[in-house]
Order: sequence, then C-alpha cells, then structure tokens
Amino acid sequence: MSSRKTVGLVLGCGASRGWAHIGIIEALEEANIPIDFIAGCSVGAYIGALHASGSIGSLKEFLLRMDGKKIFSYFDVVFPRSGLLNGSRRVQELFSMHTDVETFSELGIPLVMVAADLERGEKVVINSGNIIEALRATMSYPGLFAPVRLKDRWLVDGGLVDPVPVGVARAMGAEVVIAVDLNSRIVSRGKPSPSHPAKEKQKKQPVKAPHPGYDTRNELAKKIADYYESVENSFKHKASEFLRHDSATPDIIETVMTSIGIMQERITRFNLAVDKPDILIQPRLGELKMMNFDQVAHAIEEGYLGVQEQLEDIRTLLANS
Repeated sequence: MSSRKTVGLVLGCGASRGWAHIGIIEALEEANIPIDFIAGCSVGAYIGALHASGSIGSLKEFLLRMDGKKIFSYFDVVFPRSGLLNGSRRVQELFSMHTDVETFSELGIPLVMVAADLERGEKVVINSGNIIEALRATMSYPGLFAPVRLKDRWLVDGGLVDPVPVGVARAMGAEVVIAVDLNSRIVSRGKPSPSHPAKEKQKKQPVKAPHPGYDTRNELAKKIADYYESVENSFKHKASEFLRHDSATPDIIETVMTSIGIMQERITRFNLAVDKPDILIQPRLGELKMMNFDQVAHAIEEGYLGVQEQLEDIRTLLANS
C-alpha cells in the first residue's frame, strides 16, 4: 500500500491580487486536498503564514468587514530616505491581530519565505526565526518600503528574484507542486454576482473560525485604520499641493508597484519555463491594479474558481501514487 504524494503550495507575489490566495486555500480545503508545505513570496508569504498558523479565517473576516483600501493606511508615510513607507510595526499589527504565533517553529504547516539580497542580488530562503522579521523582508518593495537587515544582509521583496518559488517547494520535499501566479494579466470573467455559487459556498463554508481574540482586535484595528487613513489623506493633500500633482498622472506609489509588477511578470515567465509546477493556477485578475486593495471579495472568488477549473487534474495527480 503506497502512501499519498506530498503537496507543496506556492503562493506568489501580486500586492492587492494576493487576496486570491484565500479563495485558493478555501477551495483546496473544501476538496480535501492536503497542503504539506507552503512556499511564499511577499503577500503570498503573508497569506501562507496565517494559513499555517490556523488563522486565515480571521484574516478573511477582517478583510471583508473593512474597506480594503484602509489596509494600506496602516503604513506610516516617512521622509523618503530608503523607502516611502515604514512597515515595521504595521506588519506586526496586521499579522498579530489574527494569531499569537511568533516563530516558524510554532506553525502547523512547514513554511518558507523568499526574499532578495539587495547587495548581491541573490535569492534568500527564510524558514526559521521570527515570522514578523521574515515578513518584513519578503514584503519590502524597493523604493516603497525600507530594506530589512536580517543576518548581516539587507533584504527586499523576494519578487525581484523568484516571484513564484516553485523550486523552493520542491526542495522542501513536495512531490506535487501547486503554484499560484497572480501576474498573468488574464482578465476576469466580469464582476462577481452575489448569486454566484462559488461566492455562496464561501459564505456558507468559512475556512476556519476567527482567532479567539478577533472581536476585540477588530475594534482596535478599525480605530487604528481610521486614524491612519486620516493621516494618509492629509499627507496626500499636502504632497499634491507641493508637487502640483496632476490627478490624471499615476501617483508615485502606483508607479513603483506597477513597474515592479511588470518586471515580476517577466521573471515569472522565465522561471516557470525552467522549473515547471505540476499545477499552475492563474486567477483572472489582470484588470486589477497593484493597489486595488478594495476588491477583496472579487479576488477571493477568482482564486476559488481558479482551483475549481483544475480540481480534476489535481486529484488525478494525487491518485497516481
């Protein structure tokens, strides 16, 4: 009697499109597809860490209750020496409000995050130590967030070197690799309908119950979000007056993130051609800009549907043990 094949889930980078990872995990769990390993980059690492800690239900509830754009308001605008935004304390808040897990060793599923060495241009694999520090590194968009000093290296967003780290999942021991590419530019089928069966299933079958301290933390989160949104709006107004910004021109944050997204798309194409996953899921989110954080339900649904389209192929791979 042969044992089943181990499954590695690779969650790629993609900023606001990253909420699709929630729908992908939901669909896999609903279909009883096991997840033995997780390799994540940037927002994929964030979603992966919360799932591995058993707290993705709390994250989903939080996102759907709040205006997604407020998420970005958590980050302090700073004088642009090494980055426009300071993410140190805010990443910790956005993670710790859903879970008490602090280190990789506490996770229920083995997780690896990918960052990039700013000086050497090398891929850095992080699989131990403090999760918040690792998240700060893998999510540090160059020019947007300040680099992170970790073990004598300055680290930035892993999407610069490996946006969809398939090879990392295989190195962890995964025999079947399911990879998620959020930067394919495939346009969605249209705005999700409230009566869509996938969406209705998501409402009826949440992944897991929110973290026990969620209600209290959610109230605090709303207060913090409101405060930072007012600060952000004030800053943008003053910056617009100072720079005489034309509203028709993309702002600096959108320009930086979109430019990096274009680069990541091309790196992903090359990497996936060299190191192919067994299953490649590409949610139809090509119409979303990198900063469309308010499209939470839409992104989750497209991720869910992306798995549904390939569910039979996944089951066939796992059956051939």
